[in-house]
Amino acid sequence: MSDPSSTPVQPRNPLHGITLERMVTELSSHYGWENLGQRIPVRCFAHDPSVASSLKFLRKTPWAREKVEGLYLFMLRELRRRSAGTMPP
Repeated sequence: MSDPSSTPVQPRNPLHGITLERMVTELSSHYGWENLGQRIPVRCFAHDPSVASSLKFLRKTPWAREKVEGLYLFMLRELRRRSAGTMPP
């Protein structure tokens, strides 16, 4: 039997279990690097973008990571609305 306090359960946190790498990868696939760089104007998205360079920057820059997390949540809501048929493509 495992100790329940060792693994905090966050049922209401939509980012629980989602890595920063997954967020950046899905955002770049969904929006494209150019659009991502327009939505979050940071150099790692706008100039010679890559997942690796983005992760390096975002891990050191809390305000930029918060913007990425916010955009990721927005993208998830947008995708859910589209799949529910309540939003035009």
